[in-house]
Amino acid sequence: MTFEARLLAGPAFGAGMEPYAAHRARLGQLPPPRPELIDTLVASGLLGRGGAGFPVGRKWQAVESRSQADARILVNGAEAEPLSAKDRALMHSRPHLVLDGALLAAGVLGAREIVLYVGARHIDARRSLQRAIAERGRLRVPVRIVLAPDAYVAGEESAAVHFVNAGDARPTVTPPRPFESGIDGSPTLVQNVESLVHVALIARGGDAWYRSLGRGETRGTALVTVSGAPYGGVREIELGTRVGEVAAVSGVAPGSAHAVLLGGYFGRWLTREQAWAVPLDPQALRAAGATFGAGVISFLPADQCGVAATATVLEYMAAQSAAQCGPCVFGLRSIADTTMALATNSAVVHDLDRLERWTGQINGRGACRHPDGAVAMLMSAMAAFGPDFASHARGRGCEVAAALRPAA
Repeated sequence: MTFEARLLAGPAFGAGMEPYAAHRARLGQLPPPRPELIDTLVASGLLGRGGAGFPVGRKWQAVESRSQADARILVNGAEAEPLSAKDRALMHSRPHLVLDGALLAAGVLGAREIVLYVGARHIDARRSLQRAIAERGRLRVPVRIVLAPDAYVAGEESAAVHFVNAGDARPTVTPPRPFESGIDGSPTLVQNVESLVHVALIARGGDAWYRSLGRGETRGTALVTVSGAPYGGVREIELGTRVGEVAAVSGVAPGSAHAVLLGGYFGRWLTREQAWAVPLDPQALRAAGATFGAGVISFLPADQCGVAATATVLEYMAAQSAAQCGPCVFGLRSIADTTMALATNSAVVHDLDRLERWTGQINGRGACRHPDGAVAMLMSAMAAFGPDFASHARGRGCEVAAALRPAA
């Protein structure tokens, strides 16, 4: 490759938006949108970076087979996951790569419009995209920016389409799916920001180049957002990099963290012993009972309580309910309240048993995946912090925090 073919190549992210002239000088002209790009994406094995990890090439095939030159492209930059910052960083610092990916999708799929769905609170990202559109001059496909509400469920693909169509950012629970009938009833490709940036590079470098990156079964690189570390923030890793390696470069000393939340609020807790050797590869993580999700790596310091951290997440998830079904409205609230009672040593007899029973009753019964994600995160916490949950249920507090508390 003759260009800097990495997501974080080029100017430092803190330097702000890369201008169009610098973007073209670094990467060259955008290749024309040829139909063969779909086959290239399939061959590359690129997985979506929005959380679900669906193969990008297959998603494009589904829209292409239905498009009658009337498709729509929805660039999903809602990024409502509280622990993630990667998509807003790309929109702010590399807006022309985002536009490159969107324009390629529009050209290949015969789209008549591109919608940039940007989180309302991502002000710098929106400004960079507006400047980038202005720098491009007249585009072959109309582009508009729609501000996504500051709500966790607003980033779900059917919720995004629902908001663009009707101003209601809640997931739709019945077919058709967006690839069948989305914006204004047209086949709609909903693609995460980072996914389209990878597309823009693969179009230039090819599938063999992309597969040359990475250390594990899943090829390529990915952005991760690191928190709970002295040197956190957005990093680019080769897929297959181990959690312990990210900990080391992020300043997390051995023994300073006792657990890791992988994937975000829809993710899974792993203990330090479980996590450190695990490759950050979607397939390897699945085998370990975890998920890559939105690329979140959040270290829990050794002196912080895992029960309390889990209760905080659940409180947020219950407050962010789509309010469309009983499992979400009542089930998540009961789970959040009970977990908080455990965390504050105010639980009553059998609360821990109730929590275990409710997770089985709620899972898979919601109108959307919101309650499922919260329950899966809770179940992983109860496995990772089992002794602490039991200690809190007896009103004794967290064994980890107690063991590390300074002597009086």
